[in-house]
Amino acid sequence: MNDHPSTAPGALRRRLAPEAHRSNALHPGAWWVWALGLGVAASRTTNPLLLGLLIGVAGYVVAARRTSAPWARSYGAFVKLGLFVIAIRLVFAVVLGSPIPGSHVVVTLPEVPLPDWAKGVRIGGRVTAEGLLFALYDGVRLAGLLICVGAANALASPARLLKSLPGALYEVGVAIVVAMTFAPNLIMDVQRLRAARRLRGRADKGIRGLLQVGLPVLEGALERSVALAAAMDARGFGRSAPVPAGVRRTTAVLTLGGLMGVCAGTYGLLSEGGTGYGLPVLAAGLVAALAGLRLGGRRSVRTRYRPDPWGVRAWLVAGSGIAVAGLMIWAASYDASALHPGIVPLTAPTLPLWPAAAILIGLLPAFVAPVPADSAAPVPAPARTKEPS
Repeated sequence: MNDHPSTAPGALRRRLAPEAHRSNALHPGAWWVWALGLGVAASRTTNPLLLGLLIGVAGYVVAARRTSAPWARSYGAFVKLGLFVIAIRLVFAVVLGSPIPGSHVVVTLPEVPLPDWAKGVRIGGRVTAEGLLFALYDGVRLAGLLICVGAANALASPARLLKSLPGALYEVGVAIVVAMTFAPNLIMDVQRLRAARRLRGRADKGIRGLLQVGLPVLEGALERSVALAAAMDARGFGRSAPVPAGVRRTTAVLTLGGLMGVCAGTYGLLSEGGTGYGLPVLAAGLVAALAGLRLGGRRSVRTRYRPDPWGVRAWLVAGSGIAVAGLMIWAASYDASALHPGIVPLTAPTLPLWPAAAILIGLLPAFVAPVPADSAAPVPAPARTKEPS
């Protein structure tokens, strides 16, 4: 008689979110809206505890909902890039100094004398704990922004994102998607070639191994470029329909004006003093840009096969990112000291309750987004056989 273990957690997860397939796959734009919302929240604080919580939320959602596709493996590269950014920021603070005054001297480096025209710039000198802490907070914030973008790259399919773009942005979208897929393909080529060298008993580390791997990687990138160009030419890439001159001018004015409004509004949301005008300018720019893109789509003769629907789950995923961004912007205007711990004098950062609770809303996609097919089925546990008496 076999005694099967309970699969209640797996069954509960499948009730909350079904297994992903072609008809219910989440819209890739929802992942980008969610990730950009987390990025806006990361830009509003220098509190390392809140930034660590944001990075943890993004990592948990990626671990729970990424697939085994090549682009899903790029998340680790973005994490390493974030660590590299933190290290570079600290090195700059040590070598070039910091604008933050401090009294706790960690070390004093030999200072290089500079001419009079380089006043305000120094190389070496005193390295204070306050300057290092300021550089660390700033580096962690930049790393958080990179990791949020990496989460979107790991969760959203570039091909499906390209298919969802308006017709006016198709050519630009192709260039962006090719650029986005360059890093994952490059990482896969390097891993494949290093594994092949290890199987042959050759060194895959150090300068020599890097040089011997670099040439095959470059050759593979060129081959993919030639194959992509041939495929685009065979599919008639670049064809356009005739459009009246008045429509073209109106499209250009609306699109350029809308994009300028989007840039100005985004800058207002990300900056400290632009919260008041940022949201209205961003909304007006989005309306103008969408109208321009709608008109510009007339010149595209492209059709869509089985377009991705924007369903309830996509609204929940995108809404969770927008909610995190909105609540963090409100918290920054309500209690800025909680989001920016003091450096002069040195104070230990604390975890504010309500901003932390707002960040946890970003975990919603881990429970409502469809489960990838390769991780939806629970792993069966070995059956226990009852011994005969």
